[in-house]
Amino acid sequence: MVGNLVLLAIAMMAPSALFWVLLQVPRTVEAVGSCLRERRRGPTATCPPIEQLAADLRRVHRTIQEFPPGTSMVRRTAATQAYDTLLMQVCRAVEVPHRLDSVADGTDREFERLRVEVALTDAGIRVS
Repeated sequence: MVGNLVLLAIAMMAPSALFWVLLQVPRTVEAVGSCLRERRRGPTATCPPIEQLAADLRRVHRTIQEFPPGTSMVRRTAATQAYDTLLMQVCRAVEVPHRLDSVADGTDREFERLRVEVALTDAGIRVS
């Protein structure tokens, strides 16, 4: 008697279970396909191309060199910070060591900027 009840329960649940499995097939196929596409695609870039970084670096360098008289200190400071950020990004892209993120403002930071500019020029990146 208990065996018959078990068989009856299985017979009643089997169509629902089979239907559920069939509904999961498209999701499974899509998941496998996206994994394969991702594997084929390879690594993605995490920063802008070096050409774009170099062009931005030269543009901001020109801006810093050509401040008209009367330019506010806020504008000068913002441009200098943008220049330092671009220098660090270019250094990371071409694997040139720098200390711009650890040197305090002032003469030491100016010397580090000059050192980094020379190192980037030696690495083939024209700064000015």
